[in-house]
Order: sequence, then structure tokens, then C-alpha cells
Amino acid sequence: MKIIVPMAGRGSRLRPHTLTVPKPLIPVAGKSIVHRLVEDIAKILKEPIEEVAFILGDEAFFGEDVVTSLQDLAKGLGAKASIYRQDLPLGTGHAIMCAKESLSGPAVIAYADTLIRADFELDPQADAVIWVKQVDQPEAFGVVKLNQNNEIIELVEKPKEFVSDLAVIGIYYFKEVGDLKKELQGVLDNNIQNGGEYQINDGIKAMMANGKVFKTGSVDEWMDCGNKDVTVETNSRMLGFLHNDGEHLVDYNVTLENATIIPPCYIGENVVLKNTTVGPNVSVGKGCRITDSSIKNSLIQTYSQIKNANLDNAMIGNHVSYDGKFTSISIGDYSVLE
Repeated sequence: MKIIVPMAGRGSRLRPHTLTVPKPLIPVAGKSIVHRLVEDIAKILKEPIEEVAFILGDEAFFGEDVVTSLQDLAKGLGAKASIYRQDLPLGTGHAIMCAKESLSGPAVIAYADTLIRADFELDPQADAVIWVKQVDQPEAFGVVKLNQNNEIIELVEKPKEFVSDLAVIGIYYFKEVGDLKKELQGVLDNNIQNGGEYQINDGIKAMMANGKVFKTGSVDEWMDCGNKDVTVETNSRMLGFLHNDGEHLVDYNVTLENATIIPPCYIGENVVLKNTTVGPNVSVGKGCRITDSSIKNSLIQTYSQIKNANLDNAMIGNHVSYDGKFTSISIGDYSVLE
């Protein structure tokens, strides 16, 4: 089994945090989005992973430190890491085809801006599986249309009239991903574009037209990491799941001076909390120092210093120095507020 992970975008909706850090490397509950996603998929599949192929953007943004972290991620799964580059933002189908040397055999394709909680078995009768989640407002999503055999017969983007309430979450399984490769090559050769980009959906539609059977897979939880508010919410939800799973989330090298931690919280190594209450639903990355503060429902990355703060629904980047009394903020890397 292979896992293909397109992650070339810079994540404009999560600025300023993604001005210096690629969105898939933003930490949620102490671990980057892409690390959580790939590890969770590998756990769910219950099959050996032979290769993880990552499609990155330009080297100036996705540098050697990113490559090294992804290689370590694949190595931790006993898999080969393959690194590809998408130099131009030409769409999901184009991104996948940047990894065409890896597009053979059974594979899962997963976009690195979402997290899931699920427990499922692959349908042996399906040529492909598209994972979906039932949603209250399907008009805001791409959805699938099913026939009487619960096979997917159509993909509809943001339907104005009701088609179904099963939203596509961006994770796909192909029994033979080479079939998708063949159809996407046709999309590129024939310059089939939507919104000026080459899309995976056009390759999938061509597979359906050729008789390939697509089924749905469902997930228990689907968590977006598209912007600041939903990322903070996802952090809170993931902390709750990990806490209920019994995971140890507070590092043993945390220094507490007249401080209280209200679980669930992730507290990284060498964090100092002084005259402070943290939690619930807070992640604090390694090397942070927080004094005279109260923080809840927030995500703080690494090596930041915070004092005199009363924060709720906050997302703070790396190496931030913050002193203030704002209650809902979004601060990027290396910012200073006094």
C-alpha cells in the first residue's frame, strides 16, 4: 500500500501563520497536521505501508528541514519516502501527476489539510473508495451522488439543489492508482481545466465512465484545518480524543510555579507556566514561557513568551513575544505585541 500526499499549497486562509510555515506542518495537539494524517491513515488501513509520496511546493518554502521531517515520518512507518515538487499551483490533478513515478498499485491519496477519526475496512468489491462525511449544509461542499447499489455515479461541486448530504473530505483509495494516472494524463493532454486548474475529479469521472466501481467510505470525525478558527476548534477536538484514548499529553519536563493545567491540554517539553491557568483545550509547544495569564481553547506553537494575557480562541505562532489583554487573536511567527 502507498500513501500519496499532495501538500504544495501555502495555505493562504491560515495566514499569517503560513507565511513561514507550510500549513501541513502547523501542529495540532502537539503534532503536525501531515504527521497526524499519515499516521492515522496507516493505523486505519492495518496494512504495511511501502511508500509515502509527498508532493511539495517550491524549495524556497518547502526546504530541506521539511523534507527531512517527512522522510522521518515515512521511516517511522517502515516506508520509503518519495519527494516530488509541484512548482506551479495548477490544481489537484496536476499535483498528483507530479508524483506519477509512484502511481502504481493500491494507494490512498490524502490532502494534508484535514484530520479524521475512523475505523473502517476497505471494500474488496470497489475499484476505488471516496471517503465522505454527512454534513448539515451540503451546498457548501463537493458531494457524491449514489445509485440504488450505493455506488458513486456522480461528483457534484457545491450543489444549488439537493443531491446528497455526503461531503467529499479529500481522502481516496484506489485499488490500482495507475488507472487514475492514465485518466489524469488524458486530462493534462487534452487541457481539461476547471477554474484554470487540472482537477482530480475529472480523472475520477473518466474512471467512472469506463465502468470503474466507486464506493463511499465514512469517517466518524472530519476536522478541517483551513483557517484559524477551525484549526483552533480542531485542536480542541483532537485533544479531547487523545485525552479519552489515555494518551499522556503533558511533558515530564514542564515547570509549574503556582500554575494549573485543566485537561485536556498538550504541554510540550521545557514549557514554563508561572502564575497561570491553562486549559481546557490548549496546546502549548516546546520552549514556551507563560506567566500571569489565563488561556483556554487556544493553540500556541513553539518558543513563544506570553504574559498578562487572557486568551480564548487564540492561535499564536513560533517565537512570539506577547504582552496584552486581547481575547481573540491570530498572531504569526516572530510577531511582538507589547
